[in-house]
Amino acid sequence: MQPESKKYSTTIGKNVVTFETGKLAGQAGGAVTFGTPESIVFAAATMGDVREGIDFFPLSVEYEERLYAGGRIPGSFFRREGRPGTEAILVARLTDRPLRPLFQDGMRNEVQVIMFTLSSDGENPLDILAINAASAAIMISDIPWNGPVGAVRVGRVNGEFVINPTYKEMDESDLDLRIAGTRDAILMVECGANEIPEDVMVAALELGHKSLQPLIDLQLQMREEVGKPKREVEFFVPTEEIKKKVFDRVSGPMNALLDKPLTKNEFYTGMTNIKKEAEAEFCTVPEGGNPADAMPVNMFREAFELAEQAVVRERILSMGKRPDGRTPTDIRPIWCEVGLSPRAHGSGLFTRGETQILSIATLATLGEAQELDNLSPIKDKRYMHHYNFPPYSTGEAKPLRGQSRREVGHGALAERALEPVIPAEESFPYTIRVVSEALSSNGSTSMGSVCGSTLALMDAGVPIKAPVSGVAMGLITDNTGRYKILTDIQGTEDHLGDMDFKVAGTAAGITALQMDIKISGLSAQMMKEALEQARIARAFILEKMLEVLPEPRAEMKPHAPRILTVKIPVDKIGALIGPGGKNIRALQEETGATIDVQEDGTVYIAATDGEGGKIAYERVAALGESAVIGNIYTGKVVRIADFGAFVEILPGVDGLVHISQLDTERVNKVEDVVGMGDEITVMVTDIDPQGKIRLSRQAVLEGWTAEEAREKDQRKPGGGGGGRGRGGDRNGGRGGDRRGGDRGGRR
Repeated sequence: MQPESKKYSTTIGKNVVTFETGKLAGQAGGAVTFGTPESIVFAAATMGDVREGIDFFPLSVEYEERLYAGGRIPGSFFRREGRPGTEAILVARLTDRPLRPLFQDGMRNEVQVIMFTLSSDGENPLDILAINAASAAIMISDIPWNGPVGAVRVGRVNGEFVINPTYKEMDESDLDLRIAGTRDAILMVECGANEIPEDVMVAALELGHKSLQPLIDLQLQMREEVGKPKREVEFFVPTEEIKKKVFDRVSGPMNALLDKPLTKNEFYTGMTNIKKEAEAEFCTVPEGGNPADAMPVNMFREAFELAEQAVVRERILSMGKRPDGRTPTDIRPIWCEVGLSPRAHGSGLFTRGETQILSIATLATLGEAQELDNLSPIKDKRYMHHYNFPPYSTGEAKPLRGQSRREVGHGALAERALEPVIPAEESFPYTIRVVSEALSSNGSTSMGSVCGSTLALMDAGVPIKAPVSGVAMGLITDNTGRYKILTDIQGTEDHLGDMDFKVAGTAAGITALQMDIKISGLSAQMMKEALEQARIARAFILEKMLEVLPEPRAEMKPHAPRILTVKIPVDKIGALIGPGGKNIRALQEETGATIDVQEDGTVYIAATDGEGGKIAYERVAALGESAVIGNIYTGKVVRIADFGAFVEILPGVDGLVHISQLDTERVNKVEDVVGMGDEITVMVTDIDPQGKIRLSRQAVLEGWTAEEAREKDQRKPGGGGGGRGRGGDRNGGRGGDRRGGDRGGRR
């Protein structure tokens, strides 16, 4: 018998959205679909048992994009989805961030949330749907959780906020704000913006939190009506007695350690030594003693971390003193450098305290843009930002396993921060890739990547709209209402604090924002203070950057490609490309240039060799020319007949040099004067109504005028014949694809 399905609907923005459960995946802990009528995401949440020996909460959140949801077959060789792409990884991270803080401390049962796309209309983004679907799946499952969360997107079109805008509306929006939260608090923010002022950002955040409340209401209703009883689980947390014992033992040495400013290594080494001594006291069974009297090691370590958190936070709240000796608003020392790599197109080194980022910029033709194979209507991108976080950056030695989700996310955040200042394709027809290498890490390498990459782009001569700087902010609170907002947080403050708030932007406004909150409430006043404190910090950091390089270089580096642009008639594209890409490949091999052809006839020619680029430009530009009576051309003999030679005077355009016009004296045989492939100089003497072109070599040799050439040509036998200008291959076709074989244009 078909199971009964239940639906729960509400209106968010202009769309009716619906949760549905009861029909699919009956053996999962909880399963729902959520979406608009034609864009739907499925989510299932299931909890397993405790894995032996683990001392962390094993939560995994996976999102898989199924192209069948949009009626498409994957473009890969295997014609099936492979490992998740960048966009799918970012959606999984976006979903994980608001879910994770709402699981109770000490939980060790394995929890897995899996989502995939069921339907996509190509108009509504799917990421926000995934967050809501995942939350609802956990809410109705047997998994203990302190949710629900709701999520919405906020855009701004023509100065007006739009809730859950479509892709088309996002094209016109200067704000892309994704926000997730509970009834009382914002938990997660991910934002890209086109230099939005701080007050507008606060208003958008407040509207977003208000707009997600109906989603909270529906999920609470679902839990009451169809939710499973929550399973009893064991929470591995120390007792109050253990916490007090450990705190009393270690708080004194911790405070003594923190009385002087510490580097990252000094802090962790000192804390580790205190921990080892206390662990030996509490967790070692004396000879002949009772093992039951020893404190469990896992309980001690949990209590030690809580004590460390309490001591560091109290010193900040009561004394305004951070572990490295800074005040809440101090920024660590900054120094920058550009031009570190002689062969790279642009490079920038940004160092802030113990965080150091090397960013390298590479320029290429538009044909090198990344092609995207996903459910988004965006099919390629010409600006890419990648981020690497090797183990040596934290003084560790670990196997390299490819890019982690964190690395993908940090690269995407830096890309989002810089994208609004990248020049338009029309004015700067380059594909741009920036790679940020985290050489040393102690807090906010993602914001360091923004700063280093701005320098790299300027060093490469990219005419960015404005330089961008970024900073990470933190928050320390207690249950009495005290709080301190921290500027330029380091790793310890991120781990022990209540907020990780990353802000990037130009002098005019915010371009990117990422926020994760660990507490139950963040007031509008706190938000305003944090943004204002971040604005001041960004200005200070930007000033330090501009001392090294105040504006983009006027000239690109010698090894960077110079791109020339030429427009040819659309019907000449086939002549440029040739059969199977033969012509364009030959031209690229001859000149060393890279040639990209657009469907509108725009051709981009890139070359580091100026002479090669010039030759390629002239050859391509010639396709836009037409033969003119009286003009002299140097062309190649492409066909020989008894009555004369056919000479290609322009790409795809040839004419006939009658045997009588080949020389100043009588010619008995065409081959006596020219052979196949020879280059000869000729004059156009006539073009008939059908486009047949008459050429004369004799006119050039004897210096005739166009009128003389035409008159004398018509007196000779065989006059009136000629070749025809052809815009394709010599069989009359337009041969070849528009991509120019191996290195052609964009799809």
